[in-house]
Amino acid sequence: AVDLHLRLAGPTLDAPFGHDALGRDVLARLGHGALHTFGTATAVGAAALLTGLAAGLLPRLSTGAIEVANTLPPVIAGLLVAAALGPSTAGAAIAVAATAWAPLAAHTAALVREEHGSGHVQASRMLGASPTRILRTHVLPGVLPLVTRHAVLRLPGIALAIASLGFVGLGAQPPTPEWGLLLAEAMPYVERAPWAALAPATALALLGAFAVTTATAIRTRRTRQNPATAT
Repeated sequence: AVDLHLRLAGPTLDAPFGHDALGRDVLARLGHGALHTFGTATAVGAAALLTGLAAGLLPRLSTGAIEVANTLPPVIAGLLVAAALGPSTAGAAIAVAATAWAPLAAHTAALVREEHGSGHVQASRMLGASPTRILRTHVLPGVLPLVTRHAVLRLPGIALAIASLGFVGLGAQPPTPEWGLLLAEAMPYVERAPWAALAPATALALLGAFAVTTATAIRTRRTRQNPATAT
């Protein structure tokens, strides 16, 4: 709650991270922001997973789009979406989703190629199984678990991208307690009240470290599984 009497007040037992420029408890807003940031990231991750699966199952039609999306930074996508729709949480989600599906699509396409080249699929094809049956009984069971795990591991990176757009003003708008926006709001007062910026900055730093760790884990696992398709 806004309490101007506590404006930029320092840390206390009741408010370990102090108060912001409007007297709001920084820790409470950080907690609410975690739900907002990761809730949005989960929705974006689910959309990216579905899009990536659909595109990966149709590699001939989606190869060009995958390459374009892989090279498009979320900030550029955020600028384009903000120009069309205005800065908002939904706009940030759309911008990140526009690029987040591409690695999942590439992974799906690689797994589909592996499945189609496997002995059991070739045997089913020789026995007269239809493409639909092969897809349902062989390809999807081999692809879905791995790509879903990949999507889950990408959630920290998606959350960080959403927070980054919020920090530069292309995402959530006040009074939404989104982590990137919390840090942006605290920056003008960083010399007078560094604690107001410390909490969101630390949270984003930890999130960034987690995102790098999971991205490294993804590359390592895919390299071990199939060096030829690792990206």
